[in-house]
Amino acid sequence: MCGIVGYIGKKQAGPILLDGLSRLEYRGYDSAGIAVRGKRGVEVVKSKGRLALLVEKTDGGKSLDGTVGIGHTRWATHGVPNETNAHPHCSADKNVTVVHNGILENYRELRQKLAANGYKFYSETDTEVIVNLIDYYYKKYKAGPVDAIARFMQRARGAYAIAVMFRKYAGAIYVARKDSPMIVGVAEGEAYVASDVPAILKHTRTVYYIDNLEMACLTRKGVSFYNADREPIDKEAVTVEMDASAADKEEWQHFMIKEIHEQPRAVRNTFDRYVQDGKVDFSEAELTEEDLRCKHIVITACGSAYHVGIVLQYVIERIARVPVRVELASEFRYRDFLFEPDTLVVAISQSGETADTLAAVREAKAHGVKTLAVVNVQGSSIAREADRTVFTVAGPEIAVATTKAYSAQLVVGYLLALELARVHGAVDGTEYTRLLSEVASVPDKIAAILSDISSYQRFAAEHVNMHDVFMIGRGIDYAACMEGSLKLKEVSYVHTEAYAAGELKHGTISLIEKGTVVIGILTQSGVYEKTASNLEEVKSRGASVVGITFEGHALGSEIASACWTVPVIDERFAASLLVVPLQLVSYYMSVQLGLDVDKPRNLAKSVTVE
Repeated sequence: MCGIVGYIGKKQAGPILLDGLSRLEYRGYDSAGIAVRGKRGVEVVKSKGRLALLVEKTDGGKSLDGTVGIGHTRWATHGVPNETNAHPHCSADKNVTVVHNGILENYRELRQKLAANGYKFYSETDTEVIVNLIDYYYKKYKAGPVDAIARFMQRARGAYAIAVMFRKYAGAIYVARKDSPMIVGVAEGEAYVASDVPAILKHTRTVYYIDNLEMACLTRKGVSFYNADREPIDKEAVTVEMDASAADKEEWQHFMIKEIHEQPRAVRNTFDRYVQDGKVDFSEAELTEEDLRCKHIVITACGSAYHVGIVLQYVIERIARVPVRVELASEFRYRDFLFEPDTLVVAISQSGETADTLAAVREAKAHGVKTLAVVNVQGSSIAREADRTVFTVAGPEIAVATTKAYSAQLVVGYLLALELARVHGAVDGTEYTRLLSEVASVPDKIAAILSDISSYQRFAAEHVNMHDVFMIGRGIDYAACMEGSLKLKEVSYVHTEAYAAGELKHGTISLIEKGTVVIGILTQSGVYEKTASNLEEVKSRGASVVGITFEGHALGSEIASACWTVPVIDERFAASLLVVPLQLVSYYMSVQLGLDVDKPRNLAKSVTVE
C-alpha cells in the first residue's frame, strides 16, 4: 500500500526513482510522483493513474536534472486520486518536500493549528499537514531537520513512513517511521531509501531496517540514525539474500500465473527449511517444546492469511488435539479479549507489515502472551516484534492476489500441527512419519494439477458472463472455499460467496436460480455425502454445478455438469491442492475479462494502514 523510493548519490536521480517505483507497483496505487533537486531547485512531477504516465512525462526521469530525489506511488486515503493530491507535497516556499506512507489520524486538529498560523492548503491530504508541520517547527525553533522531524513525531498520531528534503540541506534526505515499513540501503558514494526491499535490490544488498520512532539522515558519505529524542544511535547493516530475478515476470504474461506455477517450489523450499532427518526442526525460530506445550492457540490474521488460519484450526485440532481459535486481526485489538492461561498467539502475514496483525501481536504481548509469527519477509515489523518467527520461503510475491505465500503458510501450519501433536503425545512415531510424508508429497501433487490447466481455461471462457458464484463445502473444504471465493473477487470482480454447505438452507438458498454457478468441494470423508446432497439441492433449483474432489471420487453428471479432481492426499492436507484449481479459474477469468490481473482495482499488496 503506497510506495516510497529515495536516492542520493552521483547518478541522475530521476531514472533510479522511477525504476524503484516500478518495482513497488505490486503494492497498489492510483497516482505517482517524483521530486528531484537539481540546479533549478526542487522540481516535482506528478500523474494520476499508472506509473507509465509519469515515465512519459519525464522522459523516463531524464528530463529532471539532479542527483537527489524522492518518489512515491499513492493509494488514496485522504482525497480523491488526482495530480493535486498525489505525492510529493511541498510547503508553499518549497522549503520542505515530503513523501508519506500511512495515515495521520489527528490531521484535522493539526491542520487547524497550522491554518491559525497562516498556513494554506492546496490538497485534501493528511500528507500536506505533515509537510507544513515540519516546516513550522523547522522555522520556529531553528534547530535543524532532525529537531523539526522529532517534534512532528511527538505531535503525530497514526502510522507513517516519511522521506523529507529540506531546501537548505541539499545534500541530504531525512526519513522517519512509525508503524509503517522503511529501509535504508547503502553503496559506495550512494544511499537509498524505500518502503520495501525490491525497490533497491538492483543497486545494493546492504540495508538497514529502521525501527519504530527512529529517524535517519542519508548523504553520499553514509547514513546517520537517531531516536525520537534526537540522540544518535548505532544500527547494524543486514545483507539481503533475496533472489532479484524472482521479482521479474520472465516469460510469463502476469506475475499471478507465474506465482501460481511457483507454488511447488515455494512449498518444497519451505518444507526443506524446517524438516531435517525425517523430523520437524523449528530451532531456527527458537520455538521450544515449552512453547509447544501451550494449552490453547489463537491464530490471528487478515485476508488470505486468515483463511490459512481457518484451515489450520481444523488441522491442528484434528491432529494435535489442541483447542484453536481464529480471530480476524482487524477485530482482535478492539475486543476485550480473554486470554486463557498457556496460550500461544500465532500471527500470520505475508509481508510481515500488515497493520492490524502487527497491532494484534502487540496486544497479545501487552497481556504477557507468547507470540509466534509466520511471515515471508526477513526484517519485517511483525518478525522483529513477535517472540518467535517462522519464515516461509516463498520468495518475492508481486501479484496483489496471494498464491504461493498462502501455500507456503499452509505448509508451515501443517508442520506446526505435527510438532504440537508430537509434544502433546497425540500421535505415535509411525503416524508422525506417515503424516510428514503426506506433507512432503504436496509439492509434486500441486505440480500434477498444474500440468493440465485446460479445463480451468475452458471454464473461464464458457462462464465469462457469470455474475454470481457460490462456493460450498464443509470443514476444511469450506475453508478452501473461502480462499477460492476471495481470489475470484479480487482479480475478476465477479460476485462470489463461500458458505458452509449446511448453512445454505438457512436463507442463502433463496438466491439460487437458473444459471447461478455453484462450486462444491468434497474431500472430507465424514461429510462427503452431506455435501453431495447439498449440491443436488441447488441443482434442482437451476444451478450450474461444478464439483472438486479427489481422483477416483468424481461426481456423476446427475449432480455436476463438470468435476475437477486433485490427487489423493490425507484429507487434512487437502486445502493445499484444492486451492490451485480455484486460483487458476480466478486468473483465467480475469484474463478473459481483460482486467489488470496483477493490480486489481482498489487493492494493495501490503495493507499497512487500518
